[in-house]
Amino acid sequence: MSPAAPPGPDAPLERWLDHISAQHPAQIALGLDRVRDVMGRMALVPPPFTITVGGTNGKGSTCAYLECILRTAGYRTGLYTSPHLVRYNERVRIDGQEAGDAPLARAFARVEAARAGIPLTYFEFGTLGALAAFEEARIEVAVLEVGLGGRLDAVNAVDPDCAIVSSVDLDHQAWLGDDREAIGREKAHIYRGGRPALFGDADPPASLVAHAQAIGAPLQVLGRDFRAVAREGRQWDFEGRLGARRALPLPALRGSWQLANAATALAALDEVAGRFPVSLGEVKRGLTAVRLAGRLQVLPGRPTVVLDVAHNPHAARALARGLGEMGFHENTIAVFAMLADKDIGAVVDAVSPRVDRWHVATVPSERAASAAQVARILEGRGLAARTRTFATVPLAYEAALREAGPNDRILVFGSFHTVAEVLELPR
Repeated sequence: MSPAAPPGPDAPLERWLDHISAQHPAQIALGLDRVRDVMGRMALVPPPFTITVGGTNGKGSTCAYLECILRTAGYRTGLYTSPHLVRYNERVRIDGQEAGDAPLARAFARVEAARAGIPLTYFEFGTLGALAAFEEARIEVAVLEVGLGGRLDAVNAVDPDCAIVSSVDLDHQAWLGDDREAIGREKAHIYRGGRPALFGDADPPASLVAHAQAIGAPLQVLGRDFRAVAREGRQWDFEGRLGARRALPLPALRGSWQLANAATALAALDEVAGRFPVSLGEVKRGLTAVRLAGRLQVLPGRPTVVLDVAHNPHAARALARGLGEMGFHENTIAVFAMLADKDIGAVVDAVSPRVDRWHVATVPSERAASAAQVARILEGRGLAARTRTFATVPLAYEAALREAGPNDRILVFGSFHTVAEVLELPR
């Protein structure tokens, strides 16, 4: 039987997503040759100015600050991020709005017409589609979030004018290496010689610093070259290469670590100020207007419901800190589900001091850890009496709602899939 013909440019987006899911046998196949080949065949014009953001954690928040502040200043932005929570359209934002189905379908049709049978992964196809949509929309500045690593990630086929690595910690070790030095080396390859390079943590791996030096990228590091200084009264100061911005409002995104992400975004904006100047008032308005689902997100009403996509030990430690910074709650019930290739035990260890009861479930993914697997990990830590298992995340969440009192807290975390399952429930 011959393969089905690809959808046309007017086909529904869902048909295109089904099609691109079937074009490569592997979910992940790192390498730039395929993407660069198809980019050339498309005669794709790169964005006029690009800020690329990689890192283990914090990259999504950093992208959100950049997009919101630049838009507040009146610039036409394109934002590409992954994965999405509920709709694929979340991955491609044009001038602050999710791209519509029709522009995405046209972009995918352009990729399909040019690839001439070259197998592209879902992420590679999506990256090229996002770039085509940005070209059609005539954006002024693109903010591109790296999907995995940096050196061989499809986003790295675009040469950035400014590059940020938000943090480096353990995740995706099978692809990136077993320690921070190996992972840092992979992520540092988004830097370019002679162009601004930033690192959003005070402890850069030596490999990342060495790579920046070797290619002549002027590296700035949080705490050394720029900093966030907390003040009383819900304000903070940013101090950077071009001076200080004083009495800034706390970012709308919750968590004390968000000051580091916001400061890194502001340091990058200092570096591109010759092309995209931003006033103090625009920075303040952007910081308070920024929104990003699934990052210590609190749903309205009682009991308190907190959603967080934390899925590695570094993010779980931050989540635990953020939970401690919230107001008093009598009990915390965790609705918890993870992917099997993550360090589930280390995530549990980080968050368990903040959790009273565990509702574990299985997410709808081929990579999912079963609820029984997760329960065994909790049992090995003496938490069996405080653990219940459920077939699905919605069932675990609905049981938590029934159990929780008005002064309790429900924490939904462990993966993007886990959070998405709750966001899709009717309210």
